[in-house]
Amino acid sequence: MSGAGCGKEYGKFVKKSVPFFGWGVLCGLWVTLKNFITSYFRKPDEGGIFTVQYPEECLPDFEASRNFPFLVYDETPEKPRCVACGICERECPVKCIHVLMAKDENGKPLRRPAAFDIDYSLCMNCGNCEEVCPFNSIFMDHEHKIAAYDRKDLMRPMQKLLKSNSYFHSIRPRDAEAIDRAIKEAAEKKKAAVPAKPAPSPEAPKS
Repeated sequence: MSGAGCGKEYGKFVKKSVPFFGWGVLCGLWVTLKNFITSYFRKPDEGGIFTVQYPEECLPDFEASRNFPFLVYDETPEKPRCVACGICERECPVKCIHVLMAKDENGKPLRRPAAFDIDYSLCMNCGNCEEVCPFNSIFMDHEHKIAAYDRKDLMRPMQKLLKSNSYFHSIRPRDAEAIDRAIKEAAEKKKAAVPAKPAPSPEAPKS
């Protein structure tokens, strides 16, 4: 049927179905009123009320949401996963990450950061640092309330960036479990690859 034919058929239907002028407006208002009333009796995932009293209450973020980076430690904050390789610093498109490797008294690198700062005022939440990190030590947080009166307060030192692996599990459980499993498997392979110590040779008999 052509467009003109469809228009004629629709016009005939409207003339037959509309009893008086403004009927369509009343139908639309009735749908709105019905949804308003029934939303109080349905669950949030079934079309019910899903709003909360913000900021006293907040809806949980999606696992994959990206806000600002943080560093993960497994046991204590003194032993972070980060080895200060500097890959995240080099790959950051806005250069907001600053890493300084720790060294011993002889100047030998210790494979841990002496300082790790992120300027949140420059961070564009791209997530490149998380993608390129080979040690699973930096991830995108769900924290987004970082407003400050002074720009210098948005420079986060390592002490404020460090968060436990249990916190990582609480915001991104699927990613955290997969990473923990991969770390455990890598440790087991490394342990299995270490050659066993040779058995001590028997002592010669005494004459």
